[in-house]
Amino acid sequence: MAENHRALVQLFVDMINSHDASTIGEHTAAGHIDHNPIVDDGIEANRAFFQQIFDAFPDVKAVAHDVIVDGDRIAARLEYSGTHQGTFFGIPATGRTLNFQSIDIWRVEDGLLAEHWDQLDVAGMFHQLGADFYALQAQ
Repeated sequence: MAENHRALVQLFVDMINSHDASTIGEHTAAGHIDHNPIVDDGIEANRAFFQQIFDAFPDVKAVAHDVIVDGDRIAARLEYSGTHQGTFFGIPATGRTLNFQSIDIWRVEDGLLAEHWDQLDVAGMFHQLGADFYALQAQ
């Protein structure tokens, strides 16, 4: 089971590295629950979210580190990088490189990622793009 769960994370990373949000159903359940406040629940919301990422960062790459499996849970430290070439949450393209990490936890059900929690430094991401996250929040 642990290897199957690790394979799900690799499919997720492969989807990001191929910039192909249409493959999300290979690893994510249709009724996916996302505890990230900027991503709605459901596979279509996830597909749309990742398409926005691919449009804003067409060269985005992801690497999975420290993939840990415990029962129906997977935890991973993911590392991302990409060049800001399109609008990202209202910020026009800057041409800057964005590098950040996330800690993600998924719950697996019926062989697919069914629920997701993540932790990342959003303010740091916006800072790298030359935007003041807190000023954006106030708007």
